[in-house]
Amino acid sequence: MPIVVEPKLISGNANLPLAKSIARRMSLHRGMNVSLVDARIERFNDAEIFVEVYENVRGEDMFILQSTSNPANDNVMELLIMTDALRRSSAARITAVIPYFGYARQDRRTKARTPISAKLVANMMVEAGIERVLTMDLHATQIQGFFDIPVDNLYAAPIFAIDIENQFKGALEDVMVVSPDVGGVARARELASRIKAPLSIVDKRREKPGEVAEMTVIGDVTGKKCIIVDDLCDTAGTLCKAAETLMNEGASEVHAYITHGVLSGPAVERVTNSVMKSLVITDTIQPTEPVLNAPNIRILPTAPVFTQAILNIWQGTSVSSLFDTDILHPIYEGIL
Repeated sequence: MPIVVEPKLISGNANLPLAKSIARRMSLHRGMNVSLVDARIERFNDAEIFVEVYENVRGEDMFILQSTSNPANDNVMELLIMTDALRRSSAARITAVIPYFGYARQDRRTKARTPISAKLVANMMVEAGIERVLTMDLHATQIQGFFDIPVDNLYAAPIFAIDIENQFKGALEDVMVVSPDVGGVARARELASRIKAPLSIVDKRREKPGEVAEMTVIGDVTGKKCIIVDDLCDTAGTLCKAAETLMNEGASEVHAYITHGVLSGPAVERVTNSVMKSLVITDTIQPTEPVLNAPNIRILPTAPVFTQAILNIWQGTSVSSLFDTDILHPIYEGIL
């Protein structure tokens, strides 16, 4: 009788609460205790990262749980060094589960003499020994092509659709999905089609990065409950100004559904003081105390979908099935 190799989870320091949630849900699915592999990840006095794995991983199917969020460089190096430790310990396969893929905004050369850092990071991961990547809502989907290994890119849209159907029950006919810029139209259209809502666009003109000079709403938002959808929110300047513009154009209320809550600098304060009724983010990036305490920020869990995706990869079944809202409904039953 062949020996069944169970999936084994190991986590870096980027988002331990999410890693522990995935381990708990894995335990429920497998009907056995699944805990994170015992390891130490420490820094020497000169900030060098050192990893030691305390358990035998020879021949194991390993899943490293690590977002490459702030501090991005430390978290990327943790991921690479953990991968090297597992590869040299004879792990059978190493899959990197990267809920938030940092450096994804540097996916092309926007000016002369600039790098394509997303490609560089992809090269480092493959060279370190990662054999598969599982992530969510890549900033640019073409980044999948930067890797010479399989990359599964999950979407938050089905989770958002389930939550919107619950939150706006009985008022879905008043909902309008809004793309905060022309580049995000495909993402917004995807969510709009799931909840059968109309689509509007905020056209923005930038003078320079980080500053928005002018905003124009394309579409009639009068009396609508507007839902701005995007993949990430950093300093929240554009998001808050878009919400203000929509209210000025006659929207009854404005909400935002953002996959990755980077929320750096003045972001939380801006969101708290904005006209937005709510900002909904996921836990792909570990939320800070100010984020957790903000009255109008709500966090949706991604552990259910990541757990199912990990099990599907381990069992060799479809990951793209998780793009279907109907498939996710029972997975998120009682959670949203």
